[in-house]
Amino acid sequence: MKYAVVTFGCRVNQADSLGVEAALTAAGAEAVSCERADVVLVNTCSVTASADQGARQTIRRIHRENPDARIVVTGCFASRAPGDVAALPGVSAIVPNLRKDALAATLLPMLGREPGEGPCGRPPSPGLMGRTAWTLRAQTGCSETCSYCIIPTTRGPSRSRPLRDVLDELARVVDAGYREVALTGVHLGAWGRDLGAADTLASLLDALAHAPGDFRVRVSSLEPMDCTPAVLDVVAAHPARFAAHLHLPLQHACDDMLRAMQRPYTRRAFAALVDDVRRRWPDAAIGSDVIVGFPGETDAQAQTLASYLERSPLTHVHVFPYSDRPGTVAEAMPGKVAGPVVKARASRLRDISRQLSSAFRRSQVGRVRPALTIGDGHVAVTDNYLKVPAPPGLARNAWVDVEVPPLDGVAAEPD
Repeated sequence: MKYAVVTFGCRVNQADSLGVEAALTAAGAEAVSCERADVVLVNTCSVTASADQGARQTIRRIHRENPDARIVVTGCFASRAPGDVAALPGVSAIVPNLRKDALAATLLPMLGREPGEGPCGRPPSPGLMGRTAWTLRAQTGCSETCSYCIIPTTRGPSRSRPLRDVLDELARVVDAGYREVALTGVHLGAWGRDLGAADTLASLLDALAHAPGDFRVRVSSLEPMDCTPAVLDVVAAHPARFAAHLHLPLQHACDDMLRAMQRPYTRRAFAALVDDVRRRWPDAAIGSDVIVGFPGETDAQAQTLASYLERSPLTHVHVFPYSDRPGTVAEAMPGKVAGPVVKARASRLRDISRQLSSAFRRSQVGRVRPALTIGDGHVAVTDNYLKVPAPPGLARNAWVDVEVPPLDGVAAEPD
């Protein structure tokens, strides 16, 4: 029997999908395209209205192109609006986030398979889902109260995986041949708060730093207030273990906007943090997220955000046009910004992001960086998040030291 998986959104969804694929392949199911699959899993996101729309369009397209496929939908859109999802053509089952651990048990009988080793056994070799790195989820859920965010409703409160579980999964994937592990969570910086006083993100990173094996850890998005001196101390002390790359969401550069968003830091605190990262780690990639067009955002505030980004040490920025999420505090806020204005502001910020990425790339030309080959081996991703040509003759998943060439390009998502 054949299956396909379509994943939207964050690295946490990617990690969830990887775990399901590992279970399905261990049980003998075959991964194919959506057009050929007997069962298609759609792992949805709901962070924006466009994410919801993208999931709807994808489900309709899958059913149109493969009307016999049984479509199983999970993720945040399925959790937030199960009635809307159930009404879409071809949907056979909905698995909300709080039951994601049962996904394999739902899918295997539909594929005529019995549970095999699954994610508790040896994972498939690098290349699963076309990805070279393994995404390891250490935490899920969120207990924060950002006024624009629906995720605490769709994911539930913050829940940490015990350290032993994280290290056991790490050992399995390293044994299977993975050389890069992306450590992720919905609110990764909250790891350990529900486990015990001694458990913190810094202690988790320290345990990963001392784990055996030939692998590198790329730390996924960290909220600024969670990127503590203790965290930076661990990462900086182990440059061979941790990729020179952090992602620190800013969201806005005006304190009044941050207060309206219910973000627990100021622009000054964020700027001091990224400046400290740059001092400690001169060649590191530092990414960020911003929201444009939040209710009440004025032209002057939009200009303040743009001006800060232009002079910041950030190397790339993900720009999210604000969209109402049902049931959030921000949905009821006055001062909604007109769509064309939001579009124009977002376009300007994306231009700034491209300029930051190009400047960072130019600053790295001629530097020799450790990298991992991806795809068919002709391309490598450096520790500091640059995609560069690899020397000839290498396969996927090979370590290589590369000199950054003077080519046009921007920071690259690790595959």
